[in-house]
Amino acid sequence: MYVLLVLTVKGMADARRRGLGSDEPIVWVRYQDKGVRAFPVDRLRLTDFHGSVPWREVRSRHGQEHFSGSYASTTMGSFVVHESRLELACLLLADFDPQVRRIYGQPFRLVAPVGGRMRHHVPDYLLVSSAGSGRLVNVKPAQRLLDPKVREALAWPGEIAERHGWSYEVWSGADVVVLENVRFLAGYRRPEVVPAQEVARAWAIVRDGDLLAQAERRLAGSRPRHEARPPLLALLWSGKLTTDLTRPLSGDSLLRRAA
Repeated sequence: MYVLLVLTVKGMADARRRGLGSDEPIVWVRYQDKGVRAFPVDRLRLTDFHGSVPWREVRSRHGQEHFSGSYASTTMGSFVVHESRLELACLLLADFDPQVRRIYGQPFRLVAPVGGRMRHHVPDYLLVSSAGSGRLVNVKPAQRLLDPKVREALAWPGEIAERHGWSYEVWSGADVVVLENVRFLAGYRRPEVVPAQEVARAWAIVRDGDLLAQAERRLAGSRPRHEARPPLLALLWSGKLTTDLTRPLSGDSLLRRAA
């Protein structure tokens, strides 16, 4: 706690030297070149996160309580950090979402006067949509949200984000079947797993309204059917093919070609 207090005081002093008021919310962003920049929230832009790195260094060590690490995101073409299995689940769904164009893990440190005292917060994710809008996401188990202190700690960052024109979400999980389907499809997200030419051939052959088993048989020809499955699953991951993910994936899954 003492270290956090020192950082806050030092940060606000530096902000004043830069001409930033101590009564306005300030975001601190860390960059690949080891530099740190301060932005008043009302002047913060999504482009300010280009070349940024997570505010905290996430490390995984034997015996730790939390499941932390890095996830190879196809959206980012690089690794994105997580500090729990729930955060990893949120990250998977964001990576799968075709409307999400950028994913920043622990994107900044927010310092703001709230209730007569300085507060600080590092959000879990900042998502940038294809429309260029921002969504701030904090991940917290539903059980923890029963605690009024936890709810309050998550409420004020959301108010600041929404005043800035971003949407805000406290994410506590998703439909189990959807999540398991997406987790399974994520195994086919990398081009080195399924060659691009096989994916292109599958896209040329699969028909709108095919069942997955039908598409596999047509694509396989004289080969075993399971050999034709990976490119179809890669197309489902990419969103070029869609199906009802609220039901377990099977040969009876109805495939639709995306418009």
